Formats: sequence, structure tokens, C-alpha cells
Amino acid sequence: MMSLWMILPVSLPALTITGIWVVYAMALYNQHVCPVDNWMYNQSCEEVLPMQTGPTLCCTLDNVPLISKCGTLPPESCFFSLICSTGSFMVMVIVLLRYAHVIEKHQNCVLNTASLSTGWICSAGLIMVGNFQVDNAKVLHYVGAGVAFPTSMLFVCLQSALTYRLAKTQGEYNMGHLRLIMTLLAFVALVLSGVFFVQESFVLQHASAIFEWVFCVIIMLFYGTFAFEFAGISSNTMMVLARGGALGSSGADHKMESLGGPGQHQPESMSML
Repeated sequence: MMSLWMILPVSLPALTITGIWVVYAMALYNQHVCPVDNWMYNQSCEEVLPMQTGPTLCCTLDNVPLISKCGTLPPESCFFSLICSTGSFMVMVIVLLRYAHVIEKHQNCVLNTASLSTGWICSAGLIMVGNFQVDNAKVLHYVGAGVAFPTSMLFVCLQSALTYRLAKTQGEYNMGHLRLIMTLLAFVALVLSGVFFVQESFVLQHASAIFEWVFCVIIMLFYGTFAFEFAGISSNTMMVLARGGALGSSGADHKMESLGGPGQHQPESMSML
């Protein structure tokens, strides 16, 4: 029987990807950013973008549709903060359950512990990005982005390696292949977005925004792949969390029996039970 916990990793990309596109649509409707298909920018305009009318808009670099720019001004900034805060909480829960599930089904390792740490650090950065808008608190916003982007990239790298390390069935290896492909695509998108962002060219600035969107969508879809493992979450996973990440003696005995280990318990163990 599949666990209902598998709904959680599926809900994260469904909520966040839909949410940030709604934020973009709101910003576009209020003329706070220019469309993603607009590649023409000017040094300055006679009127600011929200005051312009007509089919052709005069855009400057202040109107590049970066995700953060889309969520800078109200009312879309309120929705952007909500999406980031909710998504951050969901990431923390998913990362913690993934950590406990690995311990329950296999054993703890450096990759698993490092993934837990990077995932939670990424969540902290995401909260800062969503609640400190780039035009109002630039330093704090960039600190949050500087934390969230690299740690999210490191997290998917660690999880891809962990998936291969723990894989035993063909389905698990296929999931490892999928996550590796997504990790490579995310890495390329992140590098190109960062390189283009610091350039003065209008075209490259716009390309940076496009790759930023691609990176974020890939990362969210990566979290969605955890539905594969979360379908097997049981009460034992929660017991691992209750014990502070340590597999109890009963869990260890069950693990040994499932692996063909000693099936008989000592009399003292039986009396304790």
C-alpha cells in the first residue's frame, strides 16, 4: 500500500511553480516587469513602465523579469512572500522525511547528513529571498539568494549521489539516472544565469532571467521525484525521527531479519518485549 506522504513532494512543485508564474502574471498585468519574450531594452524611458500605455512598451533593466523582480512590488510581493515561506516549510519537511527514510531503509551516512544540512540551509535562504524584496532590502535579499541557490544545487548533487549509492533495483537506478540528468541541467542553468547576470548587455541580462526560471523549475521538479521513495514511508520512519535519527533496536532486528540475518532473539530480549 502506498503511503499518502508521497503527495507532499508532488505538492511542492505544483504549488511553487504555479505560484511563481501567478506572481509573474500579476507583475506583468500591473506593468512592473516586461514580458519574458521581450528582448528590447533602453537605457532610460520618458515614462516609468506602470505609466505607459499602448502595445509597445519602453523597458529598462529595472524591468527584467527576474523572479525576484516579479515579486518586488505589491500586490504580487505579498503573494511572492507567501509562496516562498510555504515552499520553504515544505522543503524542510521533505528533507527531514527523506533523511529519516534513508536511515530506516538503509543506514545513515555522510551524504544523508550533508543533504539534511544543505536542505535546511536552503530553506533559510529561501525565506530571506521571499520576505526581503530586492528593491527594499537589497543586501538581505542577495544574502538569501547567495545562500539558497548554491545550497539547492549542492542538495540535488548530494541526493543524486545518494540515490546511486543506495540503488538496488532497476527502478532505483532509473530514478538515479533521471536525477543526474536534472542535476546537470540545473547546474548549467545556474552557471549561465550567474555569468549572464553580471554582464552589462541587455540581451544577456534577459537571458539570465530566463535561465533563473529554468533553474528554479528544475529544482522544484527534482523535489517532486521524492514521491518515488515517499510511497514507502511507514510508521517506522516516524519512529526514526522520534528517536532523533537513530534506528531503534527493534528496527535493527527487523532489518537483520529482512536481510536474512539471525532470526532468533535472546531470551533476555524476549523478556524485555
